[in-house]
Amino acid sequence: MGKKNVVSIEERIPTLKQERKKKANRRLIFYLSIFFFLISIIVYLQSPLSDVRTIAVSGNSFVSDERVIEQSGIAKGENLWTINETQASRSIKENPVIQNADVNAKLPWTVDISITEFNHVGYVAQNESYFPILGSGDVLKDMEQQTADGNAPLLIGFSDDDYLKEMTQELKNLPESILKLISEIHWQPTDDNERKIKLYMNDGYIVDGTIRDFADNMSVYPSIVSQLDPESKGIIHIGAGAYFEPFTTPDEESSDEEESGSGNDG
Repeated sequence: MGKKNVVSIEERIPTLKQERKKKANRRLIFYLSIFFFLISIIVYLQSPLSDVRTIAVSGNSFVSDERVIEQSGIAKGENLWTINETQASRSIKENPVIQNADVNAKLPWTVDISITEFNHVGYVAQNESYFPILGSGDVLKDMEQQTADGNAPLLIGFSDDDYLKEMTQELKNLPESILKLISEIHWQPTDDNERKIKLYMNDGYIVDGTIRDFADNMSVYPSIVSQLDPESKGIIHIGAGAYFEPFTTPDEESSDEEESGSGNDG
């Protein structure tokens, strides 16, 4: 039989002691790391390091950054961990211009506020000035402009707020491609139809219609125009049925164009 290598316990003791020492050191480092991490958190929470230093607002065009921050109730120097994001969002949305507000507190000292505003669907002319109007029917009185930008129609003659709001609701549901084709919308109520409106289009046509179901009825406009001779102008009637009525005389066409021009003057 071959001779077996026998390692005595005395020879192994130094190795065992060294391994135990390494384990103890690793355990000590682990506990010290946790301790200092917890201390760092406590120091951060109790020190100005956790105070809000930056409030960033995005997505707003009608409402200023300062106004959004004011409505949120959040102030620089406030402890980041005391911010109620849900309450701040709810407070911001009390502004009729704002559809949604997303508030997020981010380490180490930033608050991000992302805004979604109601789209403006037109302009109202008052005293030679123009005011954007939202799909909610709210007129932005503090956004006075000297001219309309042409991306949304000018609403004329809507002296009744209820009908104005009803009209804006319809415009809100209208595809943007059609909305941009509308130059002016005149409210022309009659005894038979208080919701009667007349539209002047950027492509030269006139549309006779009604506020009720306007968005649905107006959806056929591009299809109707595509079937017409570009040289033939007239009135497109939309409603229960849709049909085209050419101008019968040059005088009638001239009269309608003059009416449209007077509307643009506000």
